[in-house]
Amino acid sequence: MKIAFIHYHLKTGGVTTVLKQQVGAIKDECDLLVLTGAPQKSPFPADTVYIPGLGYSSPFQKTFSHKEVAESIIRAISLKFCGKCDVLHVHNPTLAKNTDFLKILSELKNNNMNLFLQIHDFAEDGRPLSYFSDKYLSDCHYGVINSRDYNMLLKAGLKKEGLHKIYNMVEPLTLGNHAKESENNVLYPIRAIRRKNIGEAILLSLFFKNSETLSITLPPNSPADFKSYEGWINFVKNRKLNVEFESGLKNDFLKLVLSSKFLITTSITEGFGFSFLEPWCAKKIIWGRRLTDICRDFENNGISLGHLYSELLVPVEWIGKDNFYQKWKDCILRSCKLLNYDIDKSSIDKIFSRVIKNEKIDFALLDESFQKNIISHIMSSKNEKNELIRLNPYLASPGKVRDKEELIQKNLNAILTHYNKNIYKKKLIGIYKRVAKNKVSHSIDKKILLSHFLDPRHFSLLKWSEYSE
Repeated sequence: MKIAFIHYHLKTGGVTTVLKQQVGAIKDECDLLVLTGAPQKSPFPADTVYIPGLGYSSPFQKTFSHKEVAESIIRAISLKFCGKCDVLHVHNPTLAKNTDFLKILSELKNNNMNLFLQIHDFAEDGRPLSYFSDKYLSDCHYGVINSRDYNMLLKAGLKKEGLHKIYNMVEPLTLGNHAKESENNVLYPIRAIRRKNIGEAILLSLFFKNSETLSITLPPNSPADFKSYEGWINFVKNRKLNVEFESGLKNDFLKLVLSSKFLITTSITEGFGFSFLEPWCAKKIIWGRRLTDICRDFENNGISLGHLYSELLVPVEWIGKDNFYQKWKDCILRSCKLLNYDIDKSSIDKIFSRVIKNEKIDFALLDESFQKNIISHIMSSKNEKNELIRLNPYLASPGKVRDKEELIQKNLNAILTHYNKNIYKKKLIGIYKRVAKNKVSHSIDKKILLSHFLDPRHFSLLKWSEYSE
């Protein structure tokens, strides 16, 4: 088959990693071309064509009409394949990183391109600045990376014959003959963006049993996350906490993993959820926050994650109930206005009593200013620290699991069985054949989609609010 891919850029990490895996999985059976909107800075395992009009929108760049960009895409595909491709696989088509993206894709659709639109992230999920006010493309095949998104899009109007689950592939770390490192740190291997919930990782570090260092590997890329990041760096420095930032820039990553007693995750939002799988491949425990909607897929495939917690309760009186309520309600209303979503204002007050359960609230619903108050509170009082353990008994033994070696081996075996290259290849080519062969007639109701993500019962200030000290 002749397959062309589109992505805004080929920067290391994120969607680019998945795109590389897709290329690696099918390159022996398919003829491939990758179209990207940013100059290529490192080798890529397929033919690539740089089309500037596909990149992120910027007031400083030359503007191209959507028709010009579509024509450039069609021309590049024609030169590569001496005609059309069987499938044009587009990554993250519903994010307005490029404000003309939907118009470009619409032009390609009108030129009878077989589009496969794979969603990794939703603008509706706390990213209002990346939200398209226009309708998403109709009568195209869509792909998602978890069952949560699959079921949500079915409810929003897509049909099963045009909606496909394509779980990501997991590539085990090559441990080689590395000597066993001394285990003196706990690793959070992420870019420190807001939704990774850095404050909760810092809070967990206060309960480590042997004064292990919390190592956070990378700084954020996005300017929108820098203020929060710098705020945490200053907070840690001023309180002399045992936390190291940017350890991934100073050390070999594999050595960091091997020197970790265990790895943690405190993220409040994930697409696929590599963080719940990859540590087992390095024969390490992952410990921390369980995202039920994401982890359910893994558990259905035999991966045991029952040792993770689903909430971290704190007394709401520690931050002021009225103070939180006003900030929470204002943020909900502002977010709904940004996304042009009508919410029943009377329901907000009713739902608040469910958010505050027995005068307790989940730490992940708080923004950085409230989180810092909580951390400072338990640092100043041993009794308050013990109260947090009473509310969340797992804090008494961070990273501790029963039958550690048995659990690691069990989960590793399940990952190698269900998330390997051969299964991924078979699934992906099967999807391509259906996209190339079967026309679909359906569309996404954006209001239904918004109602899922703007549900006040799960509304987090950390995800939706503007950063403030």
